[in-house]
Amino acid sequence: MARAVTLYTLQWGDLSLEAACEKAKSFGYDGVELGIPVHVDVRQTDEAYYQGILGVLKKYGLSLYAISTHLIGQGVCDSIDIRHKEIQPPYIWGDGDPEGVRRRAAQSLIQTAHAAKALGVNTVVGFTGSSIWPLLYSFPPVSEKMIAEGYADFARRFKPILDEYLRLGIRYALEVHPTEIAFDSYSARRALEAVEHHPAFGFNYDPSHLGYQGVDYVGFIHEFADRIFHVHMKDVYWSDTPKRVGVFGGHVPFGDPQRYWNFRSVGRGKINFEEIIRALNAIGYAGPLSVEWEDSAMDRELGADESCRFVKSVDFKPSAVAFDANFGK
Repeated sequence: MARAVTLYTLQWGDLSLEAACEKAKSFGYDGVELGIPVHVDVRQTDEAYYQGILGVLKKYGLSLYAISTHLIGQGVCDSIDIRHKEIQPPYIWGDGDPEGVRRRAAQSLIQTAHAAKALGVNTVVGFTGSSIWPLLYSFPPVSEKMIAEGYADFARRFKPILDEYLRLGIRYALEVHPTEIAFDSYSARRALEAVEHHPAFGFNYDPSHLGYQGVDYVGFIHEFADRIFHVHMKDVYWSDTPKRVGVFGGHVPFGDPQRYWNFRSVGRGKINFEEIIRALNAIGYAGPLSVEWEDSAMDRELGADESCRFVKSVDFKPSAVAFDANFGK
């Protein structure tokens, strides 16, 4: 095994921190990626609060490599509507005024950097939201000016956040994902350019969100080698034959068997993890491999347990010597 294998706890948000850690340890994980707001309250400023979290992790022999703020990050750049009330904590939602939600979400991301510092980690994983995601399908026709304004809005809202991250020595890893400002390789490049390649901004690599779109998910690793700050191990299946519901989801819930694609437990979908590990070795990625377990058709404890074993089985260290180094000597 070359890298630590961790479990993202957001999918276990119905459990206390201690119960989630106990589960992670029983499944064989080396550490956890703590989900906000369920397992870390970044409004806390008391050092004892964060020492308490570290104490729980130590009790179960778990390491911490990253904390994640996907749900709150979604509120920073999105066009806010009633759906956001379901994913934002009350202190972010407030009275639901859209600009107020965006402002409070941005402030929370800055608090998250301070929380990361208190917990001794240098990576925060999360979303950005996007004011232009609703313009994805270009009809009625979408002008380049409209798209450019969306990236400008992202840069205007995120640069002050990233400046504070840089000051604290923390990195923000955007999970490249539909509904975010970056959802494929082209939009990821454009997002980087929008923030002028800010040193605190990079990506959480998750192949599942690229695979079913038809994006070269291995090539993404090589293209953004210096910006892969964190890695999610998540699998997805897409059909080889036509389905009733296409790539856009058809207004049916995740897991519906009519869909063209659905997330699956790691190793049970179509993602080629062998090639991912080889690419990560090629770019020198030494961080954790974090299992974000999402499979609507499988018991989550069975899935998390087998996912841990699968990831450990496919990971391997890069060679320290060329196989032909001594040929002809």
